[in-house]
Amino acid sequence: MTTTENSGIPAFLGLDDADPALVGTVTAGLANVESLLRQVVHSDFEFVDEAALHLVKAGGKRFRPLFTLLSAQFNQGSTEHVITAAAAVELVHLATLYHDDVMDEATMRRGDASANARWNNSVAILTGDFLFAHASMLVADLGADATRVIAETMRELVTGQMRETVGPGDSDPIEHYLSVIAQKTGSLIATSGRYGAMFSGASPAEVHALCRFGEIIGAAFQISDDVIDIASPADESGKTPGTDLREGVRTLPMLYALADGGDARLHQLLAAPITDDAEVDEALELLRRSGGLDRARRTLDSYADRAYAELAALPGCAARDALELLTRYVVARTR
Repeated sequence: MTTTENSGIPAFLGLDDADPALVGTVTAGLANVESLLRQVVHSDFEFVDEAALHLVKAGGKRFRPLFTLLSAQFNQGSTEHVITAAAAVELVHLATLYHDDVMDEATMRRGDASANARWNNSVAILTGDFLFAHASMLVADLGADATRVIAETMRELVTGQMRETVGPGDSDPIEHYLSVIAQKTGSLIATSGRYGAMFSGASPAEVHALCRFGEIIGAAFQISDDVIDIASPADESGKTPGTDLREGVRTLPMLYALADGGDARLHQLLAAPITDDAEVDEALELLRRSGGLDRARRTLDSYADRAYAELAALPGCAARDALELLTRYVVARTR
């Protein structure tokens, strides 16, 4: 995980110019979250311990706990309950990754073998369940309201996954896709902001604004990833372009390109996962020439505008400045 200079905050967030005191406070909080994660998932059964720590040790962006900690900085900061909540949302996220890798038949996760590839599907599913259980135990210590919130969030996560699995059917594919990312990605990030606000003494209006910001910025990150997967060369993004094409995932730029009528050849290429490298390159070129990318970027801009509107309802401080930097970065990384 690449981090900003002298901090534990991932460089991908674009927070290099954030207030140094804020960065130091949040970095210390992330260290406490990391320690709690490893403590909570420990098991006396060695095999369970190894499987549960598999993704914890692999690191990752830790965006959800980071957002929880940033959301707390508008008020009392990283209280003990904020740290607990931040660990809980990360455990839920990690649990979904174990399950996602089974559904996607993935072989790699965060540069290492996925749990289902290293062991088997049953182990991966059970490990995900194990992490869900520990997340629930952490949240139970935070009270009835927090327990209800995480239950509602899990419902949204599962509904989003089911919605994606079943497909759009007769509904509009674009609206279907935006609903999926709101539930699969936005809902847990929304809860991260909600928890950070709740457990730092925020007002109901501040809790609502940070929750809404989280939902919006979570979906915006997914849209920006969609654009980067098509538009950015590997030497700029650090990722191999066309990953979604190879996996047969129809992302927002693709859906817009198809909705515009599109090239007959593009329709043919997007009908199934593409395994041939030359055809991946061909599809990328057709998508880059289509209007789908520009429409996706305009949609991303509209999400950013909505995110700024939520931030405008919050008091001016270093944390709000940091979230504005984050919002700008989500858009800028796709240009």
